[in-house]
Amino acid sequence: MSDAGSDSAPVFRARTVITLVLVSVIAFSAFVTLLAYAPDLDRDSSCRPNVYSRCAIGFAGLAALVKEDGAPTMVNRSKLPPGRSEGLLIVTPEPDKGADVGSLEFGGPILVVLPKWNVSRDPNHLSWGRKQGPIPPEAMPKKDLLDVVNIARRTGTARPRLIGAAGTAFEGVTLQPGPIESLQSLKAGGWTPVLTDDTGAVVMAQAPASRIFVLADPDLLNTQGLANLDTLASAVTIVRDLRAGDGPVIFDATLNGYKMERSALRLMFDPPFLAVTLCFVAAMILAGLQSAFRFGPVRRPQRAFALGKEALTDNSAQLIRLAKREPHMAPGYIALTQKAAARAVGAPRELTGEALTRFLDRMAAQRGLTDTLTGLSAEAGHVAGRSGLTALAARVYRWRLEMTRERQ
Repeated sequence: MSDAGSDSAPVFRARTVITLVLVSVIAFSAFVTLLAYAPDLDRDSSCRPNVYSRCAIGFAGLAALVKEDGAPTMVNRSKLPPGRSEGLLIVTPEPDKGADVGSLEFGGPILVVLPKWNVSRDPNHLSWGRKQGPIPPEAMPKKDLLDVVNIARRTGTARPRLIGAAGTAFEGVTLQPGPIESLQSLKAGGWTPVLTDDTGAVVMAQAPASRIFVLADPDLLNTQGLANLDTLASAVTIVRDLRAGDGPVIFDATLNGYKMERSALRLMFDPPFLAVTLCFVAAMILAGLQSAFRFGPVRRPQRAFALGKEALTDNSAQLIRLAKREPHMAPGYIALTQKAAARAVGAPRELTGEALTRFLDRMAAQRGLTDTLTGLSAEAGHVAGRSGLTALAARVYRWRLEMTRERQ
């Protein structure tokens, strides 16, 4: 008995099965969600001159400074909406990479911060970097308008005095940043100087017929430079004077390799398509509940070929329906009803045909029936379609019940 009981016992308890199903559903949902938003979570922890980098040459500190200063801050990883002209777009191209600034299609001021330092990864801290000296001039980003930009560097460490050029947004502005190693300046034919140092070298210039500004030395804005309070104050002034109106300060990450493409999978989790996804999930849950819990009694499987009188009746009815002989059954039904009524009222046996019909009509009139067997027989010869047959059969059936007293 114990062996039989152990064989019939379920392998898993219901609670265990439900737990496994819930864990599987949650894990699959989390996997799909992370797969959809994986590009947003993609962050290279190496030391690079971009807004995500927290090392000395990165600009994560500048983003935090701008946000602390009260300006709206955002990181752009896709195509900017057309017509935007408020705020400031900060672009930080990296060495040995193209910098197609014109493809950004931003109508407001654009600040391009050139790279300067060559770094290697610190094996003890993956997000840190070790400075290997300035990058060679040929490794500077070149494309579009940056093709005409040439750089020069001072030797040693200096504490420059930056002066705003007349006729620019920095006219009358004097900046006193902290010590800067190998101060980097630029030369570009036809460009308008914006900030110059005490030797006359151009540190920031504006491209002709545009609102694009190029800052030669990144140590004025990167995390290494912001460690000095004087340089931090200079960085705040540069961003404030270049920012147009109350628009946000946008850090572009598309030119750093973080461009985010549109995904159909992610579209499922973004409004307004999120409502469709939720409806689909709810439908799946209801389908799962319906399969897990039975609604109503168990429906027994039936034979392919049924047996018995009921099956014979059903088959006959189907044959009559397929042959479209249903309206022709009305006279036969009238004849059966006539026999049943004659037997019930005790009609004389010698009465047949029309004589019996007239006898039953007189009996029906005495009992107050409106329908007569003669009228019903006449209508039976002109029945059209299944609906007509059904209506006539109902009237004949009521006439029979009144005559035979079956209703009582």
